[in-house]
Amino acid sequence: MKSIKVVTIGGGSSYTPELVEGFIKRYESFPLSELWLVDIEEGREKLEIVGALAKRMVEEAKLPIKVVLTTDRREALVDADYVTTQMRVGQLDARIKDERIPIKHGIIGQETNGAGGMFKAFRTIPVILDIVKDIQELCPKAWLINFTNPAGMVTEAVLRYTDFKRVIGLCNVPYGLKNSIAHALDVPINDVSLEISGVNHHIFVTDAFVKGESVLERVIEHQMEKSEEALQMNNFSAETYSPHFIKGLGYLPCPYHNYYYFTQEQLDSELEEYKEGRVRGEVVKKLEDELFELYKDVELKVKPKQLEKRGGAYYSDAACDLIDSIHNNKQDIQYVNVRNNGAIRNISDNSAVEIACVITNDGPKPITVGELDPRINGTIQTIKSFEQMVCEAAMTGNRELAIYALSINPLCSSARVAELVVDEMLEAHKEYLPQFN
Repeated sequence: MKSIKVVTIGGGSSYTPELVEGFIKRYESFPLSELWLVDIEEGREKLEIVGALAKRMVEEAKLPIKVVLTTDRREALVDADYVTTQMRVGQLDARIKDERIPIKHGIIGQETNGAGGMFKAFRTIPVILDIVKDIQELCPKAWLINFTNPAGMVTEAVLRYTDFKRVIGLCNVPYGLKNSIAHALDVPINDVSLEISGVNHHIFVTDAFVKGESVLERVIEHQMEKSEEALQMNNFSAETYSPHFIKGLGYLPCPYHNYYYFTQEQLDSELEEYKEGRVRGEVVKKLEDELFELYKDVELKVKPKQLEKRGGAYYSDAACDLIDSIHNNKQDIQYVNVRNNGAIRNISDNSAVEIACVITNDGPKPITVGELDPRINGTIQTIKSFEQMVCEAAMTGNRELAIYALSINPLCSSARVAELVVDEMLEAHKEYLPQFN
């Protein structure tokens, strides 16, 4: 049997035990031989802590999986079959700046949306493209599975600025939506499939099926009846949609739409937290410190329950299901970020979209959605235009384009504020933004 090698870049992430657990659960269908966990020198301590836990988990499962820890990315990538990326350029301190600087100027600071998402993309895209170059040289047949946020913009940049085709962006939001619908209808999750339309963190469930039969009306009715049940995730508080709004929309929004449909409420909440001297990144930093203290315990041999508070629930299922399906040509339906190729008629073919795909050993095959309904087309087009300009600015270091891109984002209150925020964040992050210097 051919050995299978997976390389995880950002291996010192607190999410890594989720991934390890996913591979352990699927060993029978995906007999992983080697898991290489890669990180940078600044992340060595966390890499060693989480790597030791990964080894204990594998040993506890009594599986012959070799776990290798390294800070040498090129050494790790040689002959890899799958490469996963889950990194944070600038670490959590950069995230805290992404959140604090915009809110100081009266606009939302959020990890993947608006100004915060834009600057995370500026720091991340050049690094991802360097990784792609190494993959093309050292393991050209490998699939790149990117979890790194903003996943849609990272995928867009790889598709638009390289000739590498074997890239898939991954997010746990669609999986969470599918799970919520299965729970609402009291049916097994494997009986549920979705039609989703949009871009990463800006998708709508435009149809839902149970055993192939459309149940969208039931889903909408349930959401209207249970309007007190907010569509939310662990990493932010969500407002409750009114039944009238849901009926008017006619589709199911994703949790991140809270930032766009309840902008003022979200801003007020963030301003309150800011006045109290904290932002979400600081909460996460404290939670991560607690997680890594747990990870140090030599008696810990499984993923701790506390990891679910990090907002990354279902990553192991989403990521490992995807890799397992590619490897075994399962031809099941999963929800990923890929080249559009005509699946959504209103969006250019070479753009990244988040959509339902049939997963084959030749990669994801998008399921055609057709033309977007006017009820969702405008907001999706605005975010897609924003994404494309952000990718161009990340590649060129064009400050003026960055200002304009932020100005059109619905989370930005004015062009004047956009310029102030961009300039302050360029200065704050200059260590990680050589293209702008």
